[in-house]
Amino acid sequence: MLSRVRVWLNRTYAENVFFMDQLRRNPSDRAVEIHATHGDADSPVLAAADTADLEPEGLSPAAYVEYALDQCQRRGIDVFVPRLHQAAVVAHRADFEAIGTALLAPTPEAVAVFEDKVVAYEAVQAIGVPVPPWWRVRTADEFVTAVEELEEAGHKACFKPASGAGGVGFRVVTRAPFSLVHLSGFPGPYVPMDLVEDALRRSDEPVDWLVMPRLEQPEVSVDCLTGTDNRVRMAVGRTKNGRRRGFTLHEQWLEPARRIAEGFGLHHLSNIQFRMFGDQPVLMDVNTRPAGGLHQLSQCGINAPWAAVQLALGEDPGDVVPPFLGQDYTVVSGPRQLRPVTLPQQRLEEPEPLLPAVPTQAIAPAQPIVLAQPVEQV
Repeated sequence: MLSRVRVWLNRTYAENVFFMDQLRRNPSDRAVEIHATHGDADSPVLAAADTADLEPEGLSPAAYVEYALDQCQRRGIDVFVPRLHQAAVVAHRADFEAIGTALLAPTPEAVAVFEDKVVAYEAVQAIGVPVPPWWRVRTADEFVTAVEELEEAGHKACFKPASGAGGVGFRVVTRAPFSLVHLSGFPGPYVPMDLVEDALRRSDEPVDWLVMPRLEQPEVSVDCLTGTDNRVRMAVGRTKNGRRRGFTLHEQWLEPARRIAEGFGLHHLSNIQFRMFGDQPVLMDVNTRPAGGLHQLSQCGINAPWAAVQLALGEDPGDVVPPFLGQDYTVVSGPRQLRPVTLPQQRLEEPEPLLPAVPTQAIAPAQPIVLAQPVEQV
């Protein structure tokens, strides 16, 4: 009988409750126990886990590595999926291996390349992957110059932090003056040029932004599973065009994603995002971690989290090819259980009873809903 596998996810996205569900529903029926930690006691990943801890706040990266090593040793972790302080954790891979824990994460060199979007764009461009034009700006004058050059070329300018994830800080520049239009409905990404320039001139500190043309849909996120031999075992594109989502195996998306994953040591799970610049797909972003929407590949008959855990344990799953492409779908939200409320001084410890698991048929956040009329695959 195969031994159980103990997996830890640290301070991860709420959507990774589905990552956890898929690990438990692995095709080998191997027993999986999941440990989760988070800074928010109401994160649903804590309730979905078999054991859970609240993470201490304010730790430096080095101190967090010590905390992580202690967690792995005390909890008997076989596979650690780090998100918080990923760079510091992977730099100590040998220390984790020494206590019997495998890291489901890329090499330190890969994490370093893709922490900074400018470094990333320069690196992937050097291996022949198309990228959009970009300007790195830190001052108001640099910002104005970049926007004006983009507009003169007929593009709409946008900007985002040079380092960041999840679309945080993304804005689209508009020349329309601030008016009640900006205050009606829900807040949007559009910001008037004059307000941004004024804010930059009044700031005492420089920013670190990437200014670039606003790229067009479709957006295609390619989920990759890559071995430590730098060979991609899985590459499947998830398409997004407005509300409609789907899947693709078109090489215009998969070939550059494989080139990046294999060329930079993006071992285990990564997510490589593209959009259109004119009639050409260009790189938008690279995530050196499992994507929040990775579970949606289950609509294609793939259990990517389990294949990744197998790979981390040295059990090569072979090529992971979807037996079919799921129909187009959309995503809706729903309820998910939380841990019982605890007093501020209480910590979430293993002996504390957990809520019963959420039935798999219950509605949950980011659950795919198949649309009745699929459209042609991108």
